Amino acid sequence: MAPHVLLTGGNGFIGSHVLAQLLDYGCTVCCAVRTQEKGDKILRDFAAQQSQISIRIVPDIVAPGAYHTAVQGTPAFDTVYHTASPFTYNNVGSNVEFVKPAIKGTLNLLQAVKDNAPSVKRVIWTGSCASVIDYDNLVSDPPRVYTEADWNPITWEEAVHGDPSKAYRASKLLAEREAWKFMKEEQPSFDLVTLSPPATFGPLRHSITSVRDLNESNSRLWRFCFNSTKDAPVPYMPVHTYVDVRDLAAAQLKAMTVPEAGNQRFIVCARQFDFQDVCDILRSNFGELGERTPLGKPGTRSLPDGAYSIDNSKVKQFLGAEFRSLEGTVLDVARYMLDLERKEKQAHTIY
Repeated sequence: MAPHVLLTGGNGFIGSHVLAQLLDYGCTVCCAVRTQEKGDKILRDFAAQQSQISIRIVPDIVAPGAYHTAVQGTPAFDTVYHTASPFTYNNVGSNVEFVKPAIKGTLNLLQAVKDNAPSVKRVIWTGSCASVIDYDNLVSDPPRVYTEADWNPITWEEAVHGDPSKAYRASKLLAEREAWKFMKEEQPSFDLVTLSPPATFGPLRHSITSVRDLNESNSRLWRFCFNSTKDAPVPYMPVHTYVDVRDLAAAQLKAMTVPEAGNQRFIVCARQFDFQDVCDILRSNFGELGERTPLGKPGTRSLPDGAYSIDNSKVKQFLGAEFRSLEGTVLDVARYMLDLERKEKQAHTIY
């Protein structure tokens, strides 16, 4: 019998790709979302597989007992995926609003599974390389190579009083730290797998109607490389590594099916990337971007000397992870974004 899975955040960028992987694998999936509207949208986006999907409403993931009912499935759940913790700077009110839901939402879910879902064998938590990388020291001699043994040294004080990017990084760090602390202290019957991706690019699986609704990583790609000018400087972003969302979702599925993945921490990263490479790929393949994409210095490296990288050998060894080329990812996301832009312009013309 195919697994019965509870998935949080199935309406989001990463979560919708995870949902697609689970459905194609044959799972039945209960999606825990904040509103019925979000649940209805999932059902529309996955219309051909609606019979495999059910919806549970969890209005406030930080409320006491938020998930206690949601984790009680019929049939009982085998696996729980936690991807809910959106990354967008557009709608955050304060730094605490970034940090609190990530930590409390994670602990609420783990506690609910421990107390109310004895059938669950594994919880799979999606975090971020923000919990791994020290963003205050991006360049070093020799260049630093990060592994799963590394943790971002950011503090609570920096998170609360720093800029929103520090709050985001701390939210991922502290939520993952608390998750592993919970596992050590509570000794639940299930095991835990954490997956930490860097910048995550790729076409969306869930439907949106405007480039303004892109996830943060894709939105930066759009602003810097698609919606700029030929003479603009090639952008620099402190995240020097990336993964294609489809490869991340494939690793998420393996995190459920590979027994040896239990109680392991994984960085799911393809390789370093360079915005000059991205611009070169776009300008070589899309003539319409000639005046919109920075020219820079084609064929050169825009990353600073000593830029960090990530060792992805563990996720390859344990989960058999495979990664698309940067060119493949950029071409696919470019086709998606340009098509989205065309449809948005057509809609505005009609109305």
